[in-house]
Amino acid sequence: MFLIVFVIGGPALRWSHPTGHNMSDYRRYFVAGGTYFFTCVTHERRPILTTDLGRKCLHEAIEKVRTDHPFQIVAIVLLPDHWHTVWTLPRGDDRYPLRWMRIKEEFTERWLEAGGAETAQSESREKHRQRGVWQRRYWEHTVRDEADLKRCVDYTHWNPREHKLAARVRDWEWSSFDRMVREGEYDIDWGGTDPTPGWDDPEWGE
Repeated sequence: MFLIVFVIGGPALRWSHPTGHNMSDYRRYFVAGGTYFFTCVTHERRPILTTDLGRKCLHEAIEKVRTDHPFQIVAIVLLPDHWHTVWTLPRGDDRYPLRWMRIKEEFTERWLEAGGAETAQSESREKHRQRGVWQRRYWEHTVRDEADLKRCVDYTHWNPREHKLAARVRDWEWSSFDRMVREGEYDIDWGGTDPTPGWDDPEWGE
């Protein structure tokens, strides 16, 4: 499955399981000032990300940027018009805006070169040399502690159900959920109810 390769590209992720506990030790992935939850949305919410071309371009863009500016993908989900992801940056490194700028640029270049379409631009966007592929900004949440990290990861994996794109979390193939099931983080039938009720901030869009 293409996105699973993309999700675990680079150093393998491992989740520890302390004796006597039935959940992972999120301290291993939480880095103060360096763990973040993001939402990124396509321009005019065009459903391009889960197409074959969209997945290919995003995979290549992320891997190119990770080579130049390393970061760890803790969790990710790809929906037709947006994606959520949780990253841990190297300790002392807070340059996620650079990484997002480069991912958008790399994706856009590949998308357009392969014949992907873009939307018509307003005069303002043309003035700022923006292409009709991504919304200009993205949503960011700095993860505060291990409990907050779990909330962000759970939200990420439950999101296809939130949007009624899958009857079960396990049915949505473009996320890191399957990997985390294999690593013991989730039961395969997890996600029968909303794990973060009332938290709508990540459903951001300009």
